[in-house]
Order: sequence, then structure tokens, then C-alpha cells
Amino acid sequence: MPTFPAPDGTRLAYRVIGDGDPVVCLPGGPTDSVYLGDLGGLSTHRQLIIVDFRGTGGSAVPADTSSYRCDRLVDDVEALREHLGLSRMDLLGHSAGTNVATQYVARYPKSVSKLALIGPGPRAVGIAITGEMRHELAQLRKNEPWFPAAFAALEAITEGTGSDWEAIAPFFWGRWDAAARKHHAASQPSNKEAVALFAAEGAFHPEITRAALAGCESPVLLLAGEFDLNSPPRSAAEFATLFPHATLVVQPGAGHYPWLDDADQFVATTAAFLG
Repeated sequence: MPTFPAPDGTRLAYRVIGDGDPVVCLPGGPTDSVYLGDLGGLSTHRQLIIVDFRGTGGSAVPADTSSYRCDRLVDDVEALREHLGLSRMDLLGHSAGTNVATQYVARYPKSVSKLALIGPGPRAVGIAITGEMRHELAQLRKNEPWFPAAFAALEAITEGTGSDWEAIAPFFWGRWDAAARKHHAASQPSNKEAVALFAAEGAFHPEITRAALAGCESPVLLLAGEFDLNSPPRSAAEFATLFPHATLVVQPGAGHYPWLDDADQFVATTAAFLG
């Protein structure tokens, strides 16, 4: 894997998949970016530059672990842009990675041509995802055979009486089949410290970020899965109002990983936006 130096000297790795104009892709987690695959075949339309955040995948563990904080990762993205020699770049983030992407465009608005937020996590802009939202979405799956046990676990988590996150996994895929189970097993974070410190105190400054996004001139795509319990369409719709030039797409039948639930639909939407 090619690497580049972060501002603090940490060696960070990235993968290059496909040909064409590059799109820099930021994974969620923070976890090894391999779970993104080639984003359902998006690499047939654009070259994907997929970064491993510090301490994950092929990237080194930093000497200062406080640098796992979300706002600190923005500097790593800027270092990658400079390393690639791009004056401006198309930027795609998934899940927690959308918080990094959002803060990046707020800080470096002239460096982003287009911004695609997939399964957007809205913590960077202070949008709350309520238990009511998640229960409402969960009820859409009530005819699934796994629903009773998963919903009971979800209720316990939202009420603060349980913590069986594994039991609610089926809610995050449009189809809880063998492919989804395999993907779930492969997408678990290996660096628990990176996950724990991602949202540490000071990681987010919603008022500042919102104010910056109000002046964002870049086109923005927010793509949410119809069933996405992690990033509900309602929160994505509110998120979209913060950008002057945003398009919200809710992909039918999809969960938190829409390129797995319907690759053709996901690629058609995202490739059309990126151009």
C-alpha cells in the first residue's frame, strides 16, 4: 500500500482502486477501510483513493493517541490532498467518516469540488438522533424473522438497561443474509482506542461548523438508506438543510451500507453526482 506522512510524522496508508478522476474516500469506524471494498463498483467510474485513518488498517499508530480525535483527523486528509498533488478534490465519507469530511470542507472549502456523504453521521453539526427515530425505523422491519430479539435489544440499549450491540446488527443491512453477516464480521473495529477517542471532548464544534457550511459553494450529496438505524433519513434531511447546494437521496431497501444492499442503485446515484 502507498503511504504518506501526516503532519506529526505518522505514516498513513491508502489504497488506489480503479481509473479515472480520483475521489478521496474516508471510512467510518474508525476502522480498517477494507470494508468499503470498491463501493459496489464505483471504481468502474472513478478512481477511489481510500485512506486508512491513523491506527487502523495499514496506517501506523501515532505517538500521541489524542490525535485519534475527529477534528485532528482533518489535518491528515489535508496532508493526503497535498501528497496527491490535487488542487481540489472530490471527497466521499461514510458513517463516522462523514464527520471528518464535514469538518474538512468547513475548514478547507476551496479544496473540495464535490462532497458525498454516505450514511451521514451528524455529530459534527450537532444533530441529535433520537431513540424515537430509531424505533420508528426499526418497526419497518417487524416482519423479519430476526426482529423480536433485535428489537428487544434495541429497546434495552435506548433505555440504558442493555448493551447487546451485536443483537441489533441486522438493523444495519437492508437484507440480513450471508453476505451481510460476512460483511459485519469483517467490518469490526480492531483499534478500540481509536474508536473511543474519536469523539473525545473537543472533537466537535457544531456552531462553528454549521456557520462555515452555510457558505459552502460545493455541491453536496447526502445518501441515506431507507432502513438505516445508524443514520436515519430524517437526520440526513435535517443535515442537508445546512448546505446551500445539497441533494438528499434516500435509497429504497437499504441500510447503513447501501452499496451492498443494491450496488447498481448506489453506483448509479453516486456516479451521476460525481460526474
